[in-house]
Amino acid sequence: MSLRVLIVPDKFKGTLTARRAAEAIALGWSQARPRDVLELLPMADGGDGFGEVLGHLLGAERRICDTVDSARRLRAAEWWLQRSTGTAIIETAQVNGLALLPTGQFHPDVLDTFGIGAVFQQAASEGARRLFVGIGGSATNDGGFGMARALGWSFWDVQGQEIQTWTELAKLTRVEPPLQALSFDQLTIAVDVANPLLGSYGASRIYGPQKGLRESDFPKAEACLARMAEVMTQFHGEDFSVLPGAGAAGGLGFGLKVFCQGAFRSGGDIFSQLAGLEERIQHADLIITGEGAMDTQTLMGKGVGVIAEAAARAGKPCLCLAGSIAAEVTEVPWPKFKSYAIVPDIALLEEAKSNAFICLQRMAAWAGREHG
Repeated sequence: MSLRVLIVPDKFKGTLTARRAAEAIALGWSQARPRDVLELLPMADGGDGFGEVLGHLLGAERRICDTVDSARRLRAAEWWLQRSTGTAIIETAQVNGLALLPTGQFHPDVLDTFGIGAVFQQAASEGARRLFVGIGGSATNDGGFGMARALGWSFWDVQGQEIQTWTELAKLTRVEPPLQALSFDQLTIAVDVANPLLGSYGASRIYGPQKGLRESDFPKAEACLARMAEVMTQFHGEDFSVLPGAGAAGGLGFGLKVFCQGAFRSGGDIFSQLAGLEERIQHADLIITGEGAMDTQTLMGKGVGVIAEAAARAGKPCLCLAGSIAAEVTEVPWPKFKSYAIVPDIALLEEAKSNAFICLQRMAAWAGREHG
């Protein structure tokens, strides 16, 4: 009996985009079950690939902004615009993405979010009124300081000297907003984590190490972000640093909230709504998802966890094809769920990375044969 199969993978970070992952799964599955009817729906929850995925869903036009990356090197950043509704999709990793930098060459102290400001300004100039901003995959830890300066905010110390770098923020005493601030009807910050800005679960300590922050760097980074949070609390009369998502992307979530009046929303929820995910699942017999690493974040509803939860609510079986499955993932909260790992079942890690498409295709064919 043929099945209607919905294929909804996330990216395999560093190896496959969500689109390429969906194509690899479809090719392998068709080899094992050629009569099944396949629907490909690449997903994104706020990180790398967010712009391309949402842009495709909305039929938005790809635009290019000439700006700079987090190391102030020239960068042609992509963003997407649906002109009929004035909706822009901005993936900040197109500007401050860790993947854009050579490994280990730049310390977060010398990186910032300045280049993001130019994308916002171009979006406004082209008529965008509503923004979806995906902020995952960042190299920065500046709390949105660089972006704010690019948008016209200024930061001053007690001696009346303007602060030029985020590592001087511990001296901050006051801020001045731009004379003519950008104004959007709606700015939605798509996040896939719930960390606050500060503390043991904050931006610096949780995500700083993967960007190059050392343990000895934590006190200074924390002091700088804490002082900016204190001054912005005085400015707004409310402490936004404690909000879930404020610590996302090195505190860029906080920056978008306090400098751009953004509102936090789960990137997975945004994708689900725009894609009509629940309706598509209802029309499918089987759901196949996938990601590079299935871990405890997956179980908390991040990435493919969004898909698994939706499939479980609909009572539909769900398969997850992962690059690897973390040792701590021993039980899952979803009935009718089964996971497969490329490493070590199909290939060793080096081959899985160098031949990701073929390895995922082989895994899908294996899963298809088992399901048949």
